[in-house]
Amino acid sequence: MASFNRVILMGNITRDPELRHVPSGLAVTEIGMAINDRRKTQSGEWIDETSFLDVTLWGRNAEIVCEYLKKGSPVMIEGKLKQETWEQEGQKRSKIKVISEKVVLLPSATGRGGRPPGDDGADYSRVNTSTKGSSGYSAPQPTQDYYDGPSDGDDVPF
Repeated sequence: MASFNRVILMGNITRDPELRHVPSGLAVTEIGMAINDRRKTQSGEWIDETSFLDVTLWGRNAEIVCEYLKKGSPVMIEGKLKQETWEQEGQKRSKIKVISEKVVLLPSATGRGGRPPGDDGADYSRVNTSTKGSSGYSAPQPTQDYYDGPSDGDDVPF
C-alpha cells in the first residue's frame, strides 16, 4: 500500500530559535509552533483551540529562521511528520514532530515581522526556501507545458 507524508502548517513561533551545528557542520534548529484553530460550538459560541508542535529545520532553512524570526513571528512550514520514541523512567514515550523541507516567512500584524532586510513593504514579500530533506525528496518538476485545453474547440475528446 502506498503512503504519503506531507504537512503544511501556518502559525507562530513559541520561542526564539537557536542555531546549532551537527559535527559535520550542517546547521540545525528546533522551533515550537502554535497553530490556532477557531470553531463554533453547537450553542453558537466561538472557541479557540491551539495545537503546539515541534519543528526541526536543517541547513539553510535553519539559518534563515534563526536570522529573521523570533518568538511570536508568523511562519508557514511544509514538511513531513516523524514520530520519535524514547523510554523515560521505565515508560515508553513518543511524540510527533515536523521535519521541515520548506519555510515561508510571513508578514507580522505588528510590523515587518518575517520580512527580509531591504523589503520595501509594497507587497507581502517572503523568503521561500526549499531544500531536499534528509530523505532526498525533491518535488517533481513538470516535463512539458501544462495543457490549456483545445485551441479551436474541435479537439474535444468526448
